Amino acid sequence: MKLTSFGAQVIYGLIIGVILGIFAKNMGDGNWLATLLDTLGSDYVALLKVLIPPLVITAVVTSIANLRQVTNAARLAAKTLIWFAITAFFSVLAGILVGLVFKPGLNGGIEGTAEAPSAVGSWWAFLNGIIPHNILGLEANTKLVDDAASTSLSFSVLQLLVISIAIGIAAIKVGEKAEPFIAFNQSLLEIIQKVLWWIIRLAPIGTAALIGTAVATYGFDAMGALGKFVLTIYVGLAIVLGVIYPIALKTNGISVLHFYRKVWPVTSLGFVTRSSMGVMPVTEQTTERMGVPQSFASFAVPLGATTKMDGCAAVYPAAAAIFVSQFYGVPLNFTDYILIVLVSVLGSAATAGTTGATVMLTLTLSTLGLPLEGVGLLLAIEPIIDMGRTAVNVTGQALVPLIVSKRENILDQEQFDREVEPVAA
Repeated sequence: MKLTSFGAQVIYGLIIGVILGIFAKNMGDGNWLATLLDTLGSDYVALLKVLIPPLVITAVVTSIANLRQVTNAARLAAKTLIWFAITAFFSVLAGILVGLVFKPGLNGGIEGTAEAPSAVGSWWAFLNGIIPHNILGLEANTKLVDDAASTSLSFSVLQLLVISIAIGIAAIKVGEKAEPFIAFNQSLLEIIQKVLWWIIRLAPIGTAALIGTAVATYGFDAMGALGKFVLTIYVGLAIVLGVIYPIALKTNGISVLHFYRKVWPVTSLGFVTRSSMGVMPVTEQTTERMGVPQSFASFAVPLGATTKMDGCAAVYPAAAAIFVSQFYGVPLNFTDYILIVLVSVLGSAATAGTTGATVMLTLTLSTLGLPLEGVGLLLAIEPIIDMGRTAVNVTGQALVPLIVSKRENILDQEQFDREVEPVAA
């Protein structure tokens, strides 16, 4: 890696952030450095999130329209979903394995009790949440703070996905009359991706701020109390990145080392931003640079960014469920482990491509009948483990299109074998 490359700059930001975070932690509560890091980090994440709604709509509509140019499009789509499930299956097994080996819920030094989360995932709520409530998938939340009402708007990525798929299919069905709309949508997508790339170029600064805030806020206290669980999660994620993905690559005749060299910008940005959707343009560009046809990459990557979550929806809920069962003394039987696998493989879309996996964890715990208060115990280390989870998520989102392209003989092998090129601005 060149010392001046974008990936190297992100690493520099990571190191600087840790150093600044230690200084901010030692300066005491409410100091100017901690405030500065928190503000910069929050603003960076906000900039990434603000473009997610138009990015989802334009990317999904364009990807569906591009499938017209792909031979055996239905076959490719089916194989993509199958490989999503295969890698999710082995990832959740890794989560169960590390949970049983490390036993993070036993003698972890964790004291006190925690409250159950106010929002709990359920299968009915998940299915109901897919149905769009308005054309933009917007939701309004009103809170009463100091006798004053405060209303904030949010969006549902799943609802946006459903709306976008419907519009994309309708555009194909309309035919020639829809060509101007498709061309406009493709042009708008290019513009959105260019603006998003400008934001992504700020990643070294965002990295320093986000890591610095995590260190200053949580220090090593949370790591001390929940360090065993953090270690458990990261070992599970390492198994996915270092064992499961390499086996999948080698089985399909793909160079493991070359893949990881090329996917590094995606993995590192996922670690920092904690947002699969925010990193999606880089993921798509990277898969194309690995030789995946643009028409297929533009379909598989947006789909993966909303539904392919090996870190958040497989390793984490499996290990966390075992942690909660051990902490509260509720034994799990073989049927429970089967349920963990089914929930993880089928419920990945519940994470919706944005930061956090609380919904997926509550969905798993409620399915198993485990105490939801266990979610509260893990909130202190949520940002720390979410970085690793998202890094695995986005790496898997680049892995599957590459494998499917190789198996379907549409991969440009010469392009894949080329030396690593810098990500274009």
